[in-house]
Amino acid sequence: MPAPTERTQVHRHPERGDYDRATIDAILDEALICHVAFNDGDGAPRCLPTIHARVADTIYLHGSKAARAWKALRAGAEVCLVASIVDGLVLARSAFNHSMNYRSVVVFGETREVTDPEELHDAAVAITAHVAPGREDEARMPTDAEYRQTLLLALPLDEASAKVRTGPPKDDDADMELPIWAGVLPLHTRPGEPEPALELREGLDVPPSVIGYHRPGGK
Repeated sequence: MPAPTERTQVHRHPERGDYDRATIDAILDEALICHVAFNDGDGAPRCLPTIHARVADTIYLHGSKAARAWKALRAGAEVCLVASIVDGLVLARSAFNHSMNYRSVVVFGETREVTDPEELHDAAVAITAHVAPGREDEARMPTDAEYRQTLLLALPLDEASAKVRTGPPKDDDADMELPIWAGVLPLHTRPGEPEPALELREGLDVPPSVIGYHRPGGK
């Protein structure tokens, strides 16, 4: 297991820290979105939600070139990226000991704007597949004009750590006999019934990416 850096070392509940790349990759691949925090260049902090996708040792981030907030990232700003998955509500006998079962990843690094046409295409395919596995084979990929409007950023996975909580609530001994239900309420990401778009052509079947939708590693 790789050694953590000063920034990725888990201090609060260090037993939950995990620095194994397999764990980090699995969480990034399953989480639908991430949040990216950075300094906008004028001294103001920002934190933006965005779509991401991991390809080997790189995370690709999706944004709009028209958005002012992304200007600092295009210039190669230092960022902190966080992806989180909530697996359950941990309901203890005391409010103080309530918690959540979760999996999260924190990544530090400097962004790079993707401009190479081949890498742009690969990143677009990866992000489409991340949102809905298999959709990259069903949907039209972006045109050159659409790529010119889209900001795709690359963030290396050189400095990252995971933090994971599992298991039941941990109540104080003094509370164990309280007449209060305690346990875990599992939470899962599950699709609902597909809703066809307006003016959809007749005779089109719901594609495999929708019928069999699931998150990688999800239940």
